[in-house]
Amino acid sequence: MTLLQHLDELRVRLKRISFAIIIGCLACYSFAEKLFDYLVMPMVAVMPDQSSFIYTAPHEAFVTYLKVAALAGFFISSPYIFYQIWAFIAPGLYEEERKYIIPIAFFSAACFIGGGAFAYFIVFPFAFEFFMSFNTGHIQAMLKLNEYLSFSMKLIFAFGLVFEMPLFALFLSRLGIVTAAMMRKARKFAILFSFVLAAILTPPDVVSQLLMAGPLMILYEISIVIAAVFGKRRPSEEDDDTEDDEAVAES
Repeated sequence: MTLLQHLDELRVRLKRISFAIIIGCLACYSFAEKLFDYLVMPMVAVMPDQSSFIYTAPHEAFVTYLKVAALAGFFISSPYIFYQIWAFIAPGLYEEERKYIIPIAFFSAACFIGGGAFAYFIVFPFAFEFFMSFNTGHIQAMLKLNEYLSFSMKLIFAFGLVFEMPLFALFLSRLGIVTAAMMRKARKFAILFSFVLAAILTPPDVVSQLLMAGPLMILYEISIVIAAVFGKRRPSEEDDDTEDDEAVAES
């Protein structure tokens, strides 16, 4: 495929992804208020009695419900979205690898949804309890709808992408870009990067940062195993194995 053909293919895939999100958003909009109640539930559980959510612009509540519907629509259509992403990458894969596109797309969606669920059920309660601890008699929490939604979506998408690490390792190892040996050597840098990334993406408290850095390090170790099992062997590694086999045979 030429560069223009690749760009045209990308345009088609992005158009299909956009249509899928729009359809998912429309399907979820009738339940947007209920979905928003679930989204704010971790915060409401730790909010003082005097605190509440507010909106300061006439259209803010409507836009918030629309964003919530779009978020839910994205998660619902995520298997199709990831299929379009992997289908765009498929021309660069071997023929025997292309038949795994659909399972990989569903596994990608499962990892993304799992990361979002981890943020909602594990990270949100600890993070929001920390933030509400600053609520005193002189400081009352009055949270804006759009700011809470932006903060929540940032965490949900961050954890969703972080949980895709094993798939990135699978893809890059199959292309021969990374190997398990390279990842083992870079382990100490990966640990440092995990804490730096957690400090950037999570609230400024130790608990939330550990809740992201911990899964990151675990996922990195899982990625090493995946790269070792499914990765493309480099010629130097194959030669080393051949020499070892010959040495064993001679002995």
